Amino acid sequence: MRSAIDQLPGSKIREVANAGMGRDDVLAFWFGESDEPTPSFVRDAAIESIQRGETFYAQNLGLPELREALARYTSALHPPLVMERIAVTSSGVSALMIAMQALAGAGDEVVAVVPVWPNLTAQPAILGATVTRLPLRVRNGAWTLDLDALHDAVTARTTVLLINAPNNPTGWTLTRNEQQAILAHCRRTGTWIIADEVYERLYFEPDAVAAPSFLDIADPEDRLVVAQSFSKNFLMTGWRLGWLVLPETLTPAIGKLIEFNTSCAPVFVQRAGLSALAHADEFIPGLVQRLKVCRDTLVPQLAALPGVTVENPRGGMYAFFRVAGQDDSLQFAKQLVAEAGLGLAPGSAFGDEAEGWLRWCFASHDPARLTRGVERLARAIEAMRL
Repeated sequence: MRSAIDQLPGSKIREVANAGMGRDDVLAFWFGESDEPTPSFVRDAAIESIQRGETFYAQNLGLPELREALARYTSALHPPLVMERIAVTSSGVSALMIAMQALAGAGDEVVAVVPVWPNLTAQPAILGATVTRLPLRVRNGAWTLDLDALHDAVTARTTVLLINAPNNPTGWTLTRNEQQAILAHCRRTGTWIIADEVYERLYFEPDAVAAPSFLDIADPEDRLVVAQSFSKNFLMTGWRLGWLVLPETLTPAIGKLIEFNTSCAPVFVQRAGLSALAHADEFIPGLVQRLKVCRDTLVPQLAALPGVTVENPRGGMYAFFRVAGQDDSLQFAKQLVAEAGLGLAPGSAFGDEAEGWLRWCFASHDPARLTRGVERLARAIEAMRL
């Protein structure tokens, strides 16, 4: 086995979840998904497709009708683009891996803004690239980007800048001015940007339909690849369907890589995606409103607990917080499962930069469930203070 693979860390989120899965008394908020099932209009479309016998291979880049629908969907949120800039993938994580395969390899330098979902930094490492971690800074509980540090880290030697915003786990979201500065700098250095924007619709600023995207300011030929997914915005985590927005000149290469990775996304899953897009305008605003209620239920209650530091996230589905005196997040998360029946993700799962923090996924069908979780955390904190 290659040493790069052998050295990949195991999932610390899974390590915590394995300690509590199967226990009916545990309130689980450790995984990054809603506890609501996929809506029926998505499920029904897949069932109908299977019943029609659509169980064969499709085009590498995706069904033309889905690529066209994704182009329309994206163009409604951002400047217009054509379907030739769309590639359908078997999940958002596959989209990210395929983009990285196209752009970086052994000996290349990839700069990643962290903390971040660990798969993103593992992907270039698997390919033999050198990963330089650029930490966000914490100021009064809020995670922020140091643009000067980014400019110092991203040089002409940097092949790819990897950036996830709205961010998992912190909820940090890029501002338009930050995006403009980053894009201008990467144009000067010749660096590709891989932007993981899968949480762009889960954005809570008033009157906004999506978080700021690099697509809003980039030219079609810029060295920019944006990864997207159906998982979060349409409650389709188990379906494994994503897409890339990329320069047209890169599309043929991405098609080749899809062939060598998965051949294509299943047709019946793509039909489900088509139905999701057809209902996007009626479904997503309601989902965002429900998540906002969850956020506004959870975060103030966390902030009121003694020793807790937390900031209201502008986007995503996570509250990221720390409890004073609890610096080993994995041990603390396991303790909360064992003694309080509360399942959270340890910050260390997202990198050393997040050690001492915990991630709470607030995507719940019942906000009262979040309150019960806070009550359990409060009792655990009180017990530790005695």
